[in-house]
Formats: sequence, C-alpha cells, structure tokens
Amino acid sequence: MDNIQVYLNATQLAFNETIAEYIGSHNLDGYKLPFSLAGTLLLAVVGWLVTRRFLYGSSSSKHEKAIKFSIELPDEAKPHWKGKRLQPAAIKNDEEPEYIQSYCPATGQFLGKYKSNTRDEIDEIIGKAAAAQETWKNTTFAQRRQVLRSMSEFIVKNQENIARVACRDSGKTLVDASMGEILVTLEKLNWIIKHGEKALTPSKRAGPSNILMSYKGAEVRYEPLGVVSALVSWNYPFHNMLGPIIAAIFTGNAIVVKCSEQVVWSSQFYIKLVKTCLKACGHDPELVQLVCTWPKDADYFTSHEGLSHITFIGSRPVAHHVCKAAAESLTPVVVELGGKDAFMVLDDAKDLNAIASIIMRGTFQSAGQNCIGIERVIVTEKNYDKLVAILEKRVPQLRLGSDIDQLEDIDMGATISDARFEILSKQIQEAVSQGARLLAGGNRYQHPNYPQGHYFSPTLLVDLTTDMEIAREEVFGPVLSMFKAKDTEDAIRIANSTEYALGGSVFGSDWKQLNYVANSIKTGNVAINDFATFYVCQLPFGGTKGSGYGKFGGEEGLQGLCNAKSVCFDKIPFVSTQIPPPLDYPIKNEEKAWGFVKALNIGGYDVSWWNRIKAVGTLAKNAS
Repeated sequence: MDNIQVYLNATQLAFNETIAEYIGSHNLDGYKLPFSLAGTLLLAVVGWLVTRRFLYGSSSSKHEKAIKFSIELPDEAKPHWKGKRLQPAAIKNDEEPEYIQSYCPATGQFLGKYKSNTRDEIDEIIGKAAAAQETWKNTTFAQRRQVLRSMSEFIVKNQENIARVACRDSGKTLVDASMGEILVTLEKLNWIIKHGEKALTPSKRAGPSNILMSYKGAEVRYEPLGVVSALVSWNYPFHNMLGPIIAAIFTGNAIVVKCSEQVVWSSQFYIKLVKTCLKACGHDPELVQLVCTWPKDADYFTSHEGLSHITFIGSRPVAHHVCKAAAESLTPVVVELGGKDAFMVLDDAKDLNAIASIIMRGTFQSAGQNCIGIERVIVTEKNYDKLVAILEKRVPQLRLGSDIDQLEDIDMGATISDARFEILSKQIQEAVSQGARLLAGGNRYQHPNYPQGHYFSPTLLVDLTTDMEIAREEVFGPVLSMFKAKDTEDAIRIANSTEYALGGSVFGSDWKQLNYVANSIKTGNVAINDFATFYVCQLPFGGTKGSGYGKFGGEEGLQGLCNAKSVCFDKIPFVSTQIPPPLDYPIKNEEKAWGFVKALNIGGYDVSWWNRIKAVGTLAKNAS
C-alpha cells in the first residue's frame, strides 16, 4: 500500500510539474495545447484517477450500488425501420380528434397514436403519484442516490438506443442527441449524486442578534412538497423529461410530467425507463407519471389542487395560461420562456477560427431549437468583417438529413415541424429589405430523400440592426444573425435591446473588461469565453425580463422543490423562554410592564454598552 501511495504522490507531482513547465515556457493567449502536452496530461490524470480508485475504492457504498435493469427498444428506433409516411405529416388527425399522432419530423414516418388524457384520467394519475410519495418521502438519501446511480449506469451503457429514440421523435442528429440529451442528463445525475445531499442538509442560521436571546438556535430544514409537476418543451425530449424527474425524486417528491404533444412517443419510452429503474431498486414505479393532453384540458391539469409546484418550459403565450390556471390553486410556478441569447466578441478576442466553431455549434445544434442557443452574434468593428468571412465559407457547407437509419455525414437534422417556416422566411426577407445581407440559406429546404421531412436551410444573415423584427423575436431555428457594434459599450447596448434575458456569452482577453460586460448585460446566465456552460455547471438556471422568473438546477433548484421549514430551539441546556411576571396575563401593573419591555429593547439593541448594562439591571429589578 505504501508503494502505491508513493506512486500516487509521484503522479500528482508529475502532473503539477508538467503544467508549471508549460505555463513558464509558452504564451497562453491561445486555447490549443500541443499533442505532446495533451498526451502527458491525459496519462497523468488517468494514472492519478486509477490509483485513487485502487487506494480508496468507489465513491459509492455497497447499499448505494447501481442496480442493473433493462428495457426493450421500440422497433421504430431501430436502424432501417420501415414505417409508413404521413401525408401531410401532422400531430392532429380530424378523423380521430381525441388521439395525438406521433411521427418522425426528419422522415414523416408514423410512430403511433396516443389518446389524450381526460380530466378523470388526470385525477387518477395525480392520485397514484400522491399515494406513492407517502412512502417515498421517508426514503434516505442513500436510497435515492441508488436510483440515480442505476439510472446513470443504464444511460451510459445504452447511449445509442436512448439517442435513437430522441432522434426518431425530434428529427435531430445522433451527435446532437448525445451532446444535448445524454451528456447534460448524465451531468445532472452525477452532480446530484455527489452534491445533492449537502444542498438539502438542514441549514444552520445565526439566530437572534439580541444577546438576551442568544440561547436560541435556528435552522432551515428542507422537506418534500408532495406531488410536483413539469410542463416541458419538445426540443430535448430526453433531457427535458429526465431533468425535472431527477430533481423531484431526489428531493423526496413524486412528479407528474406533462410532455409536449410533439414528442409523446419518446416520452412514453423515457417514462417507462424511469419506472423500470424505480421498480428494479425496490420502489413504487407510480412515483413518476406522464400526462399528455390537448390544450383544452391543459388548464385543468395546471390548476389541479393535487400539485404543489409547477416548472414550465415553453413560450410566453402559453405561460400566461399556465400561470393563470395555477393561480386558482395558488400553486407556485417557475417559468422559463426561452431567449434571444447574445454571443459577444470584443476587440481583444483571440483565435477567431476557434470562436467561429463555437458559434456554429451554438447556432445550428438541434437545428437551432435551443432556448440557450446563439440567437445574436454581436462583434465589435475590429473583428466583424474577419468573422463574417470565416462564417460565410462554413455555413453553406452544412449538410442536412437524417442519420437514424444509416450513418451519414450530416451536420444538421430536421426541425420539429414546419409551422414557423413561412413566418421565418418573411422575417428574413423583411430584414434584407431593411439593409441586412443574406449570405446563405433563408428558405425551406426540400430534402431529396426525405420529402416529408421538416428542413430549413442553414442561414447566415449579417448587418442586422436592433429595430428589425428578426433581431427582437426568438427565432428558434437555424439562423445565424450577426450585428456590428462600434465598441464594447455599443455591444452591451445591442445585447440588452430585446425583452428576452435568458443567457449570453462574451469573448475577449481583458478579464476586467469581461467581468464588466458580464455584469452589464441583463440576463439570467452568462458564460465568459465559453458558450452555455453555465447550464452544465449545474448553476441555478433561469432568466429575467421576458425570459421568465424563478430558477431550476443546482442547489437552488433542489431547494425550490422543498418546503423550507424554519425551526428554532433552545441550544443551551436548562435555559428556555419564560414569560416574566410583569408581562404575564392578566397584567397586574401597566407601568411596570412598559418599563420592563422598554428595558428589554435597550438591553438587546442599544448602541451604548453602558445603556445595555443599565437596562439589564432594570430587567432584574422588575423581573418579579
């Protein structure tokens, strides 16, 4: 064991020395590491981690060990599946209005039909969740972590199957599904496994500032609310479904998720995954429930008295209905309404090619259907033309299609529907008429192999101004919009020019200036020299202004799903609150009672210690 410890120390030392040597001999203004250094770092880190695991074992105890389980993959998610194509491809069928049709947006293939939940069924579903929560609320953090570990291990080992289901129902590519669905879900799971209990441990508080009451202890305890709910959007069917579930069950709650009508098929599979995991770990699978209903019954769900909390992710018009309905039962709501995120490139930003790569990924991942996607690229004059030239070459090279049935070299998948194509094309043409330049795309793309699919050409629109409609409204599509700013202050002005305020990014070299910009832009989240990593970091996530209110994610997100119960107690033995005789009902002497409480306030709060000492004497004198 001593020899192994020596190796551990040596490996750590080598790691530190390698970093120090590189910092001392290289200019670190850029972001790229030479392969030799990257290899050395990789070997050092791997050696260090392996040795630590041998020395100290796994971080999980035996009673938290992951439980293996399995779930059958639907035929529709398998490669080369042959399904009939809907013409037209739509979720509504007038011949069966009570059913929701599911289909693949990339190919138009029919996936199945699902009956919209009635009000009686909603009652029953919430009732089942409430009954299961009565037992679940008494589980230990170790038991809850075991469920999350089991889920995490399953996801890691079944990545492709999970991604295929997401792709079939949303039209995205497998790579986009891996990054936007699986990676972020695994991070949330493992962050909560590691840090969740600490976030929910009773919080010790200072107690009264009055020295005469210093015998009182105080703390906040976090207790589950009961049955919580989440109304989630369709753009990330796996992550948007799993994220609220993970947080809810770890906090001791049951949850009913209302999925979008656009992704019922995949939502059914993902709910089954969670239920199977719960059952394998010995818990009631009814703890987690799914509701999908047409808008006519959605208000009934969100106004239901059986719900203790609602998280809503979606559009502003729908949010008005949700909040109005929730007000009937006084159910608290966290609202995330999307954004118009600014990506700011300042004069001293380095390596524009690397920045262009981040812009491409942040704009076109999942066909731009990302609430914290890059909606506006704001570049100061020094770098504007250079960055435009780089992107003008790269955007037209993007290839559209579907890699669900066969691996193809494609970059961007389909959008969820074509409902906004006409509006988007009109906004682009209107901007061009007002002085913007369209350098690529701008219209619907008719895919030769998937004519029923919903594809919009990757678009590059430059020289925008803040008065254009497309500069103000959330696009939620594959459009890269660029603004030229005179200087840093002008970039801040442009960034703050919309009603949305969810996320943003700023790139540069001067740390003082970067912090100034981060503090000056009105938004709920900021990434400095990066894009959207505030979400991966498990920070509290949410916006301000027109992007909503409240937070989910991180410590605050977990605590927000709890009743923060304030508890005070006597922390000094044999000392407790007693009603002094002058204040005991019925009061015998009003003058003496007033003199007592006056002295009590002076003794506790007067700035003069001499006055405090005299007040204590008065209290002692009048205590009987």
